[in-house]
Amino acid sequence: MTPALLPLFDLEGKIAVIIDIFRATTSICYGIENGAEAIIPVAEVDECIAYRDKGFDHLLAAERNGEVVDGFDFGNSPFSYTAEKVAGKTIVLTTTNGTHALHKSIKAKRIVIGSFLNLKALCEWLKTQPDDVLLVCAGWKNNFNLEDTLFAGAVAAQLSTADYKPDDAAIAALDLYNLAKDDLNGYLKKTSHSERLKQLGIEADIAFCLNVDTTTAIPVLDGERLVKLKQ
Repeated sequence: MTPALLPLFDLEGKIAVIIDIFRATTSICYGIENGAEAIIPVAEVDECIAYRDKGFDHLLAAERNGEVVDGFDFGNSPFSYTAEKVAGKTIVLTTTNGTHALHKSIKAKRIVIGSFLNLKALCEWLKTQPDDVLLVCAGWKNNFNLEDTLFAGAVAAQLSTADYKPDDAAIAALDLYNLAKDDLNGYLKKTSHSERLKQLGIEADIAFCLNVDTTTAIPVLDGERLVKLKQ
């Protein structure tokens, strides 16, 4: 439900699915689908800057509290990750919640990125894997949030047809998803994060992040880089 709970889990041998629907994992999925060579997730803004200081010709993306950090190429709006901007490029990315959750999950056997955009592709791949799956909701500054939990519920719904046994958190997420699935946008209008984004004037990002099954790429962590999973 939140990265703050990760110390209670044994990540070794498990597949960790990182979920930050508004907006980091949505943008990562969209960027990899649109031909980004790699996305390097880092925890801190200074780490992002260091890549430029070392002479790398990477795009630098930094977001804090929903806004682009001054001096960076862009933040984590999915509209910044179009093919025209990112194809063939490497992006160094730091965000308030998503990259934090990823780095907290680093002991997992494999780390992949989930969003509504690649929901079906992700779940079909997970069904072929022999390992346990841990759905890691990025939340908001280590607190629970609805949008990430609803996506976890959507994954639980699809994996319920396979040989998976959900824990109580997955059952709760599934129940929430079943409550909201007929009108995700309407249900999530009540979330605190969507309110933050609306105050920033980026409601279009919210709608984009709730598009379902528009991409097939599954970003996977390979060393320090998120790249397209080869199947």
